[in-house]
Amino acid sequence: MSTAGRPPDGTLGFIHVDMDAFFASVELRRRPELKGQPVVVGGTGDRGVVAAASYEARVFGIHSAMPSTRARRLCPHAVFLPGDHPHYGEVSGHVMAILRDVTPLVEPLSLDEAFLDVRGALHGEDRAPEIAAEIRDRVLAEQGLTCSVGVATNKFLAKLATERAKPKASPSGPIFGTGVHAVPVGGELEFLHPMQVRELWGVGPATGRKLSSLGIETVGDLAAQPRRWIEASIGKAAGAHLHALANGRDDRPVITGQELKSIGHEETFARDLCTHEDLRPHLMRMADAVAARLRSGTVLGRTVTIKVRFSDFTTITRSSTVPEPIDGARAIALEAEQMLRKLDPTPGVRLLGVSLSQLVDGSVRQLTLDEVAGPAWTEADSVMDEIRDKFGSSAIGPAALVSRGDGLRRFEVGQQQWGPSSPAPDTDDE
Repeated sequence: MSTAGRPPDGTLGFIHVDMDAFFASVELRRRPELKGQPVVVGGTGDRGVVAAASYEARVFGIHSAMPSTRARRLCPHAVFLPGDHPHYGEVSGHVMAILRDVTPLVEPLSLDEAFLDVRGALHGEDRAPEIAAEIRDRVLAEQGLTCSVGVATNKFLAKLATERAKPKASPSGPIFGTGVHAVPVGGELEFLHPMQVRELWGVGPATGRKLSSLGIETVGDLAAQPRRWIEASIGKAAGAHLHALANGRDDRPVITGQELKSIGHEETFARDLCTHEDLRPHLMRMADAVAARLRSGTVLGRTVTIKVRFSDFTTITRSSTVPEPIDGARAIALEAEQMLRKLDPTPGVRLLGVSLSQLVDGSVRQLTLDEVAGPAWTEADSVMDEIRDKFGSSAIGPAALVSRGDGLRRFEVGQQQWGPSSPAPDTDDE
């Protein structure tokens, strides 16, 4: 008997954990007086975006990545809080530690989401749903936060199962679901096929419209078609991928310890900047922050990239690859500034970013001829790192980052994650 339309036999050993309204929930944990109110977290300025919304705020149609100005129009009485990325990272570390107590096979997808492979912890028993419930109980008991957990025979189905377990928004607060949803072995297609085809990974608006024009509305509709016909209709790679998912097949393993491909920072300005002189201090701050992260991770990089978004949202990137890998703010800034000087900022720059890619191990580095001949910038960087470790990140930095009245202004990780938190007085209306 053919098994082409059936998922391969598997063990119920893949778990997907997703924190419920994570950033908003963390804020409510430290500000319990706001519970029951619509709370929006993110960039609070005119150019900010929503990072997360409480379930009370979601009732009004507010969601992540929405412009903060629109969120205010939808719910003027909502409480808007600036994001605190370092704190969320700290809380995420505690949650991930709980997950790694269960299994070392944890693949974080973001601060608030991860896959686990618990097959090695089952010992032949069907305990995955029980393990999932234990994870949820521990996160609540130790962190005071709720999460939703999906369990299935592969990653794709486990992530879909999590959606079934999630709370629903209501004016009075979240209506909690099951918290844990398991797709039983043998029940994969019964769970999957009634869903709308747009719920499959890789089905965006264009692909969704194409499939709909072919009469394919549900996952079951897609699974029922010959794979070659789907490949001929939407492309070989996309067709093969979606046909496999529609039949419940996903062979991807849980991957731990994925290597960084790039390190970078970007900043959305409260008002457009129109000169190189205005942009230079921001470029220096980002180069300094990127360099510090490179050194803390003991990595070097070879390709410097700048990202520039103009007032009309036109976005361009420029890259430059250096002969030897670097991790110093001065070297990164020099490359970035050379590229920036070739661009005309007079139309107004809304966003600027600096990143370094082609990362390599920095534990063994080769000195350049300039470093051999005299005191190296790397020595100054090392001393600066030691001072920051002892006295704080704002204790020392490049002179270009000192502003009148504000002292040393360094770029902190996550501070521009969701745009500026307050507009400048002369910010133009959007």
